[in-house]
Amino acid sequence: MNKSDTSSLATLKRILTYTKPYKGRFICAFIFSVLSVVLQLTVPVLIGDAIDYIIGADNVNFTKLLDYCIALIPVIAGSVFFQYLMNLCASSLAYNTVKDMRKHAFDKITAMPLSYLDTHAHGDIIARTGGDTDLISDGLLQGMTQLFNGVTTILMTLVFMFTLNWLIAAVVVVLTPLSLFVASFIAKGNRKHFKAQSDRRGEMSGYIEELLGGLGVVKAFGREEASLDGFKSINSKLYYSGLRAQFYSALINPCTRFVNAVVYASVGVAGGLIAVLMPSLGMYSGVMTAGRLSTFLMYSNQYTKPFNEITGVVNELQNAIAAARRVFSLIDQPIESDDKDKTDDFDAEGDIDIDGVYFSYDSRRPLITDFNLDVTKGERIAIVGPTGCGKTTFINLLMRFYDVDKGNIRIDGIDIRDMTRHALRSNYGMILQDTWLFHGTIRDNISYGKPDATDEEIIAAAKLASCDDFITRFEHGYDTVIDSDSLSQGQRQLLCIARIMLTRPPMLILDEATSSIDTRTELKIQRAFAVMMEGRTSFIVAHRLSTIKGADKILVMKDGNIIEQGTHSQLLTQGGFYYTLYNSQFAGGNE
Repeated sequence: MNKSDTSSLATLKRILTYTKPYKGRFICAFIFSVLSVVLQLTVPVLIGDAIDYIIGADNVNFTKLLDYCIALIPVIAGSVFFQYLMNLCASSLAYNTVKDMRKHAFDKITAMPLSYLDTHAHGDIIARTGGDTDLISDGLLQGMTQLFNGVTTILMTLVFMFTLNWLIAAVVVVLTPLSLFVASFIAKGNRKHFKAQSDRRGEMSGYIEELLGGLGVVKAFGREEASLDGFKSINSKLYYSGLRAQFYSALINPCTRFVNAVVYASVGVAGGLIAVLMPSLGMYSGVMTAGRLSTFLMYSNQYTKPFNEITGVVNELQNAIAAARRVFSLIDQPIESDDKDKTDDFDAEGDIDIDGVYFSYDSRRPLITDFNLDVTKGERIAIVGPTGCGKTTFINLLMRFYDVDKGNIRIDGIDIRDMTRHALRSNYGMILQDTWLFHGTIRDNISYGKPDATDEEIIAAAKLASCDDFITRFEHGYDTVIDSDSLSQGQRQLLCIARIMLTRPPMLILDEATSSIDTRTELKIQRAFAVMMEGRTSFIVAHRLSTIKGADKILVMKDGNIIEQGTHSQLLTQGGFYYTLYNSQFAGGNE
């Protein structure tokens, strides 16, 4: 068995581990499948016996014929009924299995470090938790119905044939390896093409999601043609991988039909020889009637038909296995380190000590080196510097979205790695430049960090954030359901500010929090922030230096290090980098 076969088998076994909670449905599906197949195989026997009563001129026994026709009704009805129950159990098993798998994948996403989400296309992650899991459910459903039923049919048909005539049954068994060889040949050729098709599908989802997110920028720069060329390239790869996969799939029907025809002809020839020649030669003493031969011919069709279905199911399973590998590769990603044994009950005062911190996204390119800072409760710390100097990275370290490579960050003397992430982050209120609102009411979005907030508290926070005015202009007010097109960027940012003002945490992080707000509204928000920051440790990342003049301490960062620190007036007096930066904004000077 080659490595690919082993990998496919291991993936299939792993998929089946998700079916363990539903083994009762599996057992029921097996029982109903056996009952349905037994009744199906009874039909040819009844038809064959009936034929033996209508084989001669003026030699038709209508009474017996009617008896067999009446007997067929409950047999066929029972077979259909048990087939329905088997499909019902199989469907429930498949969809519940994939439901658990999808939940596992989503739980894994919420537990992943930001480093994974920052380095992988979001569209591809969406495809793995959505489209790929759907492919798995399709493959499972096919496997549990057609494969399950097909294998049962093959085995039970052999039992019935050996019971009726072992010589003809032996002919069928001898020809069986031919069907297995055809199925194996096609499956091996198809495996790699289905994997390539699944990978290209995820790549396309990622590309489309990325393009839709920045469609305005694409149009602004006239890059529609270039974007279309990129899409065509991925689409072409998907087309050729899909074409190759479907080519092998298209071989299934004609190849298996050919095998079916060989088996059918062999049964007819063997039955004819047994009926005509062998008794006269004294080589076989059994009776082979026309009805019995008809029964065997029907059995030969029933025996070979599942091979058609099984080879078709194999392709579905190959597609499902390729999709499952992508889902499992997501599930197997390392999660954030377990912190259940850490301190979870923590109410910060706001004293922060940063001692000898080193950090880099890439070990070959250091970003923050030997970073030291002492912050006293209630201080307002502004962080400025050129793009890429490490401002946002510093915030990520404070929130422990990333762990430091070396050094310590302590709050009230406790290392942040000695407390749960939930305990740490619940003590921060964070407002980012990139807003995030979910599809829901304005009320639900504002109260996201405090679900038990009263209406009075929500309205007070909205007024403090200067968004009550535009909210009340909506027909349904705070019960207005919003989506991505309902609000302007500035309105969205105001709602995010109201969300933090409602929670009133002991420490604040404002990362370009007023970047999308007009100057007049910004003055109102700054006054609200001043009230909110009173007595609270606050970190303010800003490019507009006018917004940080009142900070207790301004950190000037460059290349991951603090090169200057002091108040606004102190830094201007020094005439250093901050002085140059400030004058480039307000005095028309050059850096």
